[in-house]
Amino acid sequence: MIIVNIFLLLQRNSELCIMNCESKTVLVTGASGFIGSFICSEGLERGYQVWAGMRRTSSSQYLQDERLRFAQLDLGDYDRLCEQLRAYKAEMGGRGWDYVVHAAGATKSLRREGFFRTNTEGTRNLVRALMAEDMVPRRFVFVSSLSIFGAIREQPYPYEPILTTDTPRPNTAYGESKWQAEQFLQTLDTDRFPYIILRPTGVYGPRERDYFLMAQSICRHVDFAVGYRPQDITFVYVSDVVQAVFLAFTAPNALGKGYFLSDGQVYNSRAFSDLLQRELGNPWVLHIKAPLWFLRLVCAVSGTVSGWLGKLTTLNLDKYHILSQRNWQCDIEPTRRDLGYEPQVLLPEGVRRSVQWYKSAGWL
Repeated sequence: MIIVNIFLLLQRNSELCIMNCESKTVLVTGASGFIGSFICSEGLERGYQVWAGMRRTSSSQYLQDERLRFAQLDLGDYDRLCEQLRAYKAEMGGRGWDYVVHAAGATKSLRREGFFRTNTEGTRNLVRALMAEDMVPRRFVFVSSLSIFGAIREQPYPYEPILTTDTPRPNTAYGESKWQAEQFLQTLDTDRFPYIILRPTGVYGPRERDYFLMAQSICRHVDFAVGYRPQDITFVYVSDVVQAVFLAFTAPNALGKGYFLSDGQVYNSRAFSDLLQRELGNPWVLHIKAPLWFLRLVCAVSGTVSGWLGKLTTLNLDKYHILSQRNWQCDIEPTRRDLGYEPQVLLPEGVRRSVQWYKSAGWL
């Protein structure tokens, strides 16, 4: 009798383990992107069954782990998306993912409408399809951006941090498209669709290409800056964004709210380039500071030519507004309080890790 009871207890524990393992499923949209690929890797390390959501044409260069499962999702086509979700639901035994991290988004686009098609309509389509197919997750984490607030609290100096209670005033198409996606989410009842919004400031780290261009420029002995008014900048290392994502899965008081992500520090406009210079062995660098009108002219011409040629460019009028913004401070105390978030990587260490990766990957 004792042996039978032990057998039944072991069987029950085994069933509970299987149930727990099966319940830890997460879909990461934009999985092939910079942030998305790191979320996938961390999910696997934490024991989740990770589904990498991506377009058929996206690269899987950083998604080589054999434990990953893939979900082809056409976020721009609602009907097609519903069909795809229905098939994955059947594949998972008639249930959806426990967690969905929506990290897919356009940070560059040839035309303004491209941002809204991907960032706004893509988000609406995904949420509506999940609801229509009875696949609402336990938590839906939307990766938005500090850019939804635009250039606010810039007078007088010293600047004050942007607060979550401030009214967003996006001044870029990218920021507007993310803000419209947030506004859509805010119309939903969190009892029916439990969502949380994360708003990172400038995200950097291995594999990221925009900040890498600064490293390239330092290697070529040029550091280019714009604007003569003081500029306060904030950063967040990619692993800290990932940390916040997984904290958001279980934070009890975070539903329906938006949270800023930074490393908790404020830096001047030279901090990043000075750290890059140090990590690259202190090459001699010519520091050039140009007026804002010059940057605007360059961005306008570059954006126009890019449109004619049908090729993406780093410099356009959206980029002008980002580079000319003077105040990127943001208040992360609510994030600390509600999510238990604590930045682990400050800028000096983050730049060191990034440059080390750029070198090992042959980028530098």
